[in-house]
Formats: sequence, structure tokens, C-alpha cells
Amino acid sequence: MNRTDSTRPAHARPLAPWVGGKRGLARHLVARIAAIPHRLYAEPFVGMGGVFLRRPSRATVEAINDGSRDVATLFRVVRHHPEALLSEMRLQLVSRDDFRRLLAVPPESLTDIQRTARFVALQRMAYGGKPDCSSFPVRPSNPKTFDAGVLRSLVEAAHDRLARVTIECLDFQEFIERYDRPEGLFYLDPPYFGCENYYGKGLFVRSDFERLAALLARTKARWLMSLNDHPETRRLFGAFAVEEVPVTYQIGGPKPVVELVVSSNS
Repeated sequence: MNRTDSTRPAHARPLAPWVGGKRGLARHLVARIAAIPHRLYAEPFVGMGGVFLRRPSRATVEAINDGSRDVATLFRVVRHHPEALLSEMRLQLVSRDDFRRLLAVPPESLTDIQRTARFVALQRMAYGGKPDCSSFPVRPSNPKTFDAGVLRSLVEAAHDRLARVTIECLDFQEFIERYDRPEGLFYLDPPYFGCENYYGKGLFVRSDFERLAALLARTKARWLMSLNDHPETRRLFGAFAVEEVPVTYQIGGPKPVVELVVSSNS
């Protein structure tokens, strides 16, 4: 790729907003991850890569996964076809008409590059970075834009970061069982309790929390997981180490809350 080093970030960052994207918690999580020895690093719920892309160090083996076909396609296209993606997006407009037009296009009818351009555009325009959200917000103090230089810098940095990363689109249990090793470390960012349908209907359902808790109890690898503080999450994962971390939610105005960082006991 042709580099524009003056505009490239110091490390990779997500290409677009993502509801639950870990912006407020990323620094804490990255420090926790760096303190745990591991040769294999894997994320079963990578989302937009809010933690993965912000980690300054690389493990010997790295794998990312998401049950969303849009997410998995995004990372594959950024890794293998970054220039084609940038070319596809270079004339993208920020407008309500374009937002509605893209929402109406079935992603399965598009090529992978077109699908990714559509996905990134929708995520950058939608309210709160919520997938398939039909709300086009208007914020005079924080207008949504497609700055070509910024977008190129984000794509280039992510492309470099993904060079040796395995990209999967599996059910979280299959992914964890395939990559579970004593020398491994999983970071898990499942949908928060009560928000299961935010990322696509059926991708993760309420009963999957029970399945996840049982799975984590028998993993060989060490792991960290971020969750919202809810009586059910405390009940389901209370047998593990639980840390309370204060964060501030920005959607709908600043709101201080407590999130949970749950981790394996060993």
C-alpha cells in the first residue's frame, strides 16, 4: 500500500463505531492482557476490534472470530483488499438518503468488497454504532464525516496489524474449543446481558450465557471477559474472579457506570 505516514495513527484503531466498543475500558483491558504470559491470543467476539487493534504487542499465534458475517468479511477484506475497499468508499456521502439506501440493500447480494464498504458506511452513520440501526442521528456539534485521509490511515494500520492473524466466523463455542491451549489467552466481549439482539437476531441468545459459563469453567487457557454489572451476570460468573471497573457511557449523554472484568481463577 502507498503510505501516508503523517496521517497514520500510532497503533491500529477500529474503522467505525461499535456499540459496546470498549473505548472507555480498552486501556485497562490492554494492560491486564499484557500482564498475562501467553503465546496464543484469541478473541471469540471481536466486534470492531476495540481491544484487539489497540494492543501494542503481538502474540506468536493470534486469531479473531465473530459470528457476524459482516464483521468477519470486514477483517478479511481489510487484510487482503485494502486498496479496493478504499476505492469503493472514496465517493461515499454522509446523508440520510444514502443511509436509507444502504440499509435497504441485502448484504448477500453484494461482493465482499461492496459488502464491507456498505457495512463500514452504515456503522459510521448509524446511531451509537449499533448494527442494523435505522436511526440517522443529527449532531451539529459532532457531525459524521468520511475523511479520506483518516479512513486511509485506519485501513492501512488495520491491514498491517492483521498480517499474521487468523480470521474466523464460527459459533463462539466451536472457536474456543478449537483454539483452547494451556499457553493461550482468550479475551471475551460477548453481548451484554439484556443486549443480546443488538448485533443481529440469533447470533447470541440469553441461554448462551449459561453455555459460555460452563465452557469457560473447563478451558485450559487463561481468559478475561468484560460484562455489564447485572444480578444475572454476577450469578452466572460469580465463581470466577470478578473486578469492578468504573467507566462512563457516552451514548445519550455521560453516564457513570460499573462494568465487570471477569477472569479465570488460575
